[in-house]
Amino acid sequence: MANIKDVAEKSGVTVTTVSRVLNNRGYISDKTREKVYKAMEELNYQPNEIARALLKRKSNLIGLIIPNVSHPFFAELSNYVEYYAYKNGYKILLCNAYQDSKKEKDYIDMLKRNQVDGIIMGSHTLETSVYLNLKLPIVAIDRFLSRDIPYITSDNYKGGAAATKLLIDKGCKNLAHISGPLRLSTPANKRCESFIDVAKSNNIPYTVVETKLNNFNKQEYEELIYTLFKEHPDIDGIFASSDYIAACIVEVSSNLGKKIPENLKIVGFDDTFIASLITPSLTTIKQSIEKLGQLAVEIIINQIDGKEVDEESILPVELIERKTT
Repeated sequence: MANIKDVAEKSGVTVTTVSRVLNNRGYISDKTREKVYKAMEELNYQPNEIARALLKRKSNLIGLIIPNVSHPFFAELSNYVEYYAYKNGYKILLCNAYQDSKKEKDYIDMLKRNQVDGIIMGSHTLETSVYLNLKLPIVAIDRFLSRDIPYITSDNYKGGAAATKLLIDKGCKNLAHISGPLRLSTPANKRCESFIDVAKSNNIPYTVVETKLNNFNKQEYEELIYTLFKEHPDIDGIFASSDYIAACIVEVSSNLGKKIPENLKIVGFDDTFIASLITPSLTTIKQSIEKLGQLAVEIIINQIDGKEVDEESILPVELIERKTT
């Protein structure tokens, strides 16, 4: 396997010059740079990224920990985080934690070993002290870890209120909300809080059901929805905490012969790509997933560069009305 000395010898320059080319430091003529690159290509030389990171005290790597990359929201979020990170000279190490505390801890240890410059957290199942003890820049998405760790979220309360008000304005008399696990104390819980507030203020009967902690499973979502309809057959309006859950409601409703929107109206949350693909197309609360990803990258890089960042960033939401209402 070729090393840096082999590259220097083949290109006719010093090891120091090769190092400067690799690390883009100091003035190097285009002719010299081209000779080094040509020698690297001919020798199939791959610089040791970890060694370079130790030398520079910077790896240009950012860890991204999410619950499940197959979930439409986290898939789109990961895409935007990678895009904006790469645009700013960073690469992403993607960790699919699946709400498993052991797996999350293993990934955090792996990111430390790989000398990442910072971590973007889209999942957390561990004690806050674990994150504080990392001594690394961290930004959380839809997670409140500590006042010492900045977080980004959308205006979940406003979104939940808009969704519930729309269902009532459309004539719904018996409402339900399918929430994520509320014992995970996250900013997204405000969607449920506002649903209850608006339903109560309008004297509308309501039901709230929660998904399981480790659940992004379509079959389990559908079982929960079948049970909801069995126990509350008079429900005529549902606000789902994600488009994914809302899409499952559409499918179950079709199987049960419920006509949408005539017999049942549905509002989702996120405005992922599936909202406009399913039939009927989904009314939903749009949070800008691109802005969430872009801002997460901006904040983590500012922390890496030693700049001050806001403790809290709340992005606006928008009601997108389609065919399910």
